[in-house]
Amino acid sequence: MVKCASRIAFWMVLVAAIPLSVYCATDGKPFDSAQFPPQFLQFCAAKEQQARKLADQLDLKVSPQIWDYFKSAKQGDWTAVSNAYVRLKRRANQYEGSKDDPTVGTPVWQTIIEVQTAYEAFALGELKYTLAYGEGIIRSIPPGSIYFGGTDPGRGLVTALCKSHERGDPFYTITQNALADSRYIDYLRAMYGRRIYLPTTNDVQNAFQDYMEDVQQRMKHDRRFSNEPRQVKAGENVHMSEDGRLQVSGQTAVMMINALIAKVIFDHNTNCEYYVEESFPLDWMYPYLSPHELIFKLNRSPLPSLTAEVLDQDHAFWTQKCQSMLGDWLKPGTSVTDVCAFARTVYVNKDLSHFRGDQRYVGNEYACKSFSKLRSSIAGVYNWRLDNKTDGSDKARLLAETDYAYRQAFALCPYSPEAVFRYANFLSAQNRLPEAILIVRTARELDPKNEPLNDLLNQLLDQRNSKGGADAPHQENG
Repeated sequence: MVKCASRIAFWMVLVAAIPLSVYCATDGKPFDSAQFPPQFLQFCAAKEQQARKLADQLDLKVSPQIWDYFKSAKQGDWTAVSNAYVRLKRRANQYEGSKDDPTVGTPVWQTIIEVQTAYEAFALGELKYTLAYGEGIIRSIPPGSIYFGGTDPGRGLVTALCKSHERGDPFYTITQNALADSRYIDYLRAMYGRRIYLPTTNDVQNAFQDYMEDVQQRMKHDRRFSNEPRQVKAGENVHMSEDGRLQVSGQTAVMMINALIAKVIFDHNTNCEYYVEESFPLDWMYPYLSPHELIFKLNRSPLPSLTAEVLDQDHAFWTQKCQSMLGDWLKPGTSVTDVCAFARTVYVNKDLSHFRGDQRYVGNEYACKSFSKLRSSIAGVYNWRLDNKTDGSDKARLLAETDYAYRQAFALCPYSPEAVFRYANFLSAQNRLPEAILIVRTARELDPKNEPLNDLLNQLLDQRNSKGGADAPHQENG
């Protein structure tokens, strides 16, 4: 049995390890009221009603500042909303440096998160693409399904734009990022507990225990077999204290526990279809995932391969999507060199004289990061299947689609760390180091102070120098 000093303390360390937003904050930028559709004010009012009902149902003492936040949101006073959220966040005991105020850090806090993440998407995003993101996901999911929405827009926008999040209309929206937080589980139970199976306290404890036993075994392996690949993953901060207690923290650890709890939901609600918007890869899901327009379908059984029909549909969908945003220049045979030249012209030099896409898209950081994230996630699943030796997919076709999807993700946002790192690693694994180096160097022109990018570039240069390679990309046909 693994010892742990405090289960509650462990959970708080884990939850605090994941930032709320993977996108930029509002940073005091002025707000355009035209960016907020009328239904958003109605959503804010509905969330306040849900919060008040939840407080009564669970007999919670709630800070008056919570209700001040909702008052500002319903009035459309977005500056007051932003300021109120910053103050409340410091008392939520969920983020680094925040205090434990029991009148803020309750299940009611989840309603604030959902309003805030939707609010930031409208405040920071280009309205056309903010709506396209949320409404596109909603339209693609059949009624009665369970939807795991991971990123801020994947959770917040879908929650705000569906008919009723509280009633699960048209589907149940759950974020996989917060399942290790008992307050979020309490929130889900109050909202959906009579309609779908949600993890019990024992389920959550078992997931915790299974993870702790697993990571302990992997840690023993790494100590015993130091010459073999490490089994403890990057982002799993694991060590044994002086009194023999296993201590774990870090984003990877959080998400591995979240993954186990998500599997409980998946295993028990067998009459539902499942869809996923990825924030952080959950390993057990990969064999079950197939691309589904912007997101994934989580199939009931593992897929032995991705059929040509599935690949064709994904290829056609994202080709049309990228043409509407970037113009029709990006083809399966477009070289990495040409993709990087486009990135330098449009994103670095801001030269739109020959640009035939939508200037509203390339000019909006939030939209670029959001859609690039969606595409790089699909490329990541293709990449996993390439690396999976038992997968029965057409390897040549899958390789071409993986490369094409990564190039699309990079063109959609060449300063997205996820798109850059994933594509550079893919190219490196394909012995295409000059192209990987070119991708990273192009990204650095947009984000020169990004230290992880600098580290990645140095690693790639070291690999190239050790192989005696030249620093010039070759042309690829896809």
